[in-house]
Amino acid sequence: MPGLVAVIGAGQFGRAVALNLARHGEAVLIMDRNHGPVDLLADEVQAAMVLDSTDERMLVEAGIDKVAVAVVAIGMDSLEGSIMTTALLRQIGVPRIIARAINPLHARVLSAVGAHEVVHPEQEMGSRLAQRIISPTIRDQLEVGDAVLAEVELPAQFAGFDLRRIDLRKRFGLSAVLVKRGDLVISNPAGGEKLEAGDVILLLGQADAIEQFARLE
Repeated sequence: MPGLVAVIGAGQFGRAVALNLARHGEAVLIMDRNHGPVDLLADEVQAAMVLDSTDERMLVEAGIDKVAVAVVAIGMDSLEGSIMTTALLRQIGVPRIIARAINPLHARVLSAVGAHEVVHPEQEMGSRLAQRIISPTIRDQLEVGDAVLAEVELPAQFAGFDLRRIDLRKRFGLSAVLVKRGDLVISNPAGGEKLEAGDVILLLGQADAIEQFARLE
C-alpha cells in the first residue's frame, strides 16, 4: 500500500488514475481547479478538493505534505500549470512525484523541476495500439528493463502440448510466468502443464522473441 495518493488534475487521465487506485483500496485525494470534475469524483475517493495547484499555500493547507505519492495529471490545456505544480511539490518535499508529459520537451522540463517519474500516456497508448494491430494475439505488454512482459494468446499449433514439449526457453528464449484459462490463473506453471486452446500465457523475454511466438499459427 503506497499510502495517501494525491491526483492533481481530474481530466480523463486523472480520473482513470484516481478511480483505479480507489477501486484497489488505496486512499486517494483528488484535486482540480474546477468544481465539475471534483464533484463527479467526490463519492468515489477519500477526499476531493477544488484548488489551484500552482498556489503553494493552498497545497499546504490541503495537506499535500502528508501524501506519499503525488500524480500531476494536468493536461495540455495548462503545461505551465503542470510544470509549476511539479516544482512546488518538490519544494514542499513530496517523496514521490509522478508527472504526465505531453511531449519530450515537456518531459525534460518536468524532470528538471523535480518529477521523480514522468509518464507519456498518449504515447504509450499509441504504441500499444500499434502493437495490437501488428500482433493481435499479444493482449498487452510492459517493458521490464531490457525485457518485455507480455500476455500472448496460445498459438493454435500448441493446443494440447505441455510447456516442456513446447520448450519456450530453448526455442524462443522465453519464460512462462503464468497461464490464464478463463477465470483460472496458474502461476509459475510446471513443465508438465498441458495447454488448451484459448489459453493466454504471460511471457517474459525479448520483444522480438515474443513477437515471433505470437505470430505462430
